[in-house]
Amino acid sequence: MNTASAIEKIANAVLYEGFLLYPYRLSSVKNRHRWNFGVLYPSPFGRANGERETVQTECLLETHDASKVDLKIRFLQLAGSEPVERDVLSASNEQHFEFDGLRGKVNVQARRVAEHLFKLTTTISNLGEYDGGDRDEALAGSLISTHVILTARAGRFISLIDPPECFQEAAVSCRNDGLWPVLIGDGDQHVLSAPIILYDHPRTAPQSPGDLFDGTEIDEILTLRIQTLTDDEKSEMRAADPRARAMLERSETLTREEMARLHAPMQLDFKKGDRVRLQPRRRADIFDIALAGKMATIVAVEQDFEDGIHLCVTVDEDPGRDLGAEGKPGHRFFFGADEVEPA
Repeated sequence: MNTASAIEKIANAVLYEGFLLYPYRLSSVKNRHRWNFGVLYPSPFGRANGERETVQTECLLETHDASKVDLKIRFLQLAGSEPVERDVLSASNEQHFEFDGLRGKVNVQARRVAEHLFKLTTTISNLGEYDGGDRDEALAGSLISTHVILTARAGRFISLIDPPECFQEAAVSCRNDGLWPVLIGDGDQHVLSAPIILYDHPRTAPQSPGDLFDGTEIDEILTLRIQTLTDDEKSEMRAADPRARAMLERSETLTREEMARLHAPMQLDFKKGDRVRLQPRRRADIFDIALAGKMATIVAVEQDFEDGIHLCVTVDEDPGRDLGAEGKPGHRFFFGADEVEPA
């Protein structure tokens, strides 16, 4: 998969995150009010109800020419009960846009913070009017699942999760409100700033058969749950949305081999001796926070009685990592295969 396709796949997962959740029926309480992420309400509704009407994201670009950056704003707009995908390409410092009565503004600024280092600030605002009504009526004039994709045609973006030491002070000064930027695709030429927190260079699992609208869940679990729905529940799911119908049909036609690939597939991706970057997702204890972004080496790949795969690692910065390699406690840590990325 090329870089453009990989970026589009992740961006579309963000765009439809939470669009329709298990049990994928409109009668379900959690599906009566959709899209909890990245909603920019019309200004009057936002001010009156303490909801967002504006988001801001900042990132760092090392370059000789900060003008050579392409920026795309993406969001969904409700047209009746159906979502319509919207794109705004920004080519100026301030740009207004309008789609079927929905009005907004994007402001982009580049400020030099060091030699050949610029801070890019992107602000998106909903300028639409609001004549009163409930939240569902306000959603009709809202930007939904709002996110930003930046592409550098010269230079490279700096990770805010794990910046080089010389850029750490500038990285800490970046202010992100409602959107969080991460490096995406191959290299450091692209940034995705999303309303959900991701790690640098996020990837979709290659064995996933398709979208489930919930990137925090496991395909195998949700697919099995879909298959256990009653006939009446499946009928309602088919009627809920064309995407829900396609998801049901896909789940019902998976072969045994395709289902098997969804079960513990990560065990083949890593081996003893591989160097990885730690990206803890569960935040189970203080070590998950302290070790985020650290480089480590896999010293063992272990499997529990429930077929769960655990990677035992030693941390490069740990002066006692040799003790960890020998199996001594306190210098070896366990992470899931979804909590590391290749170095």
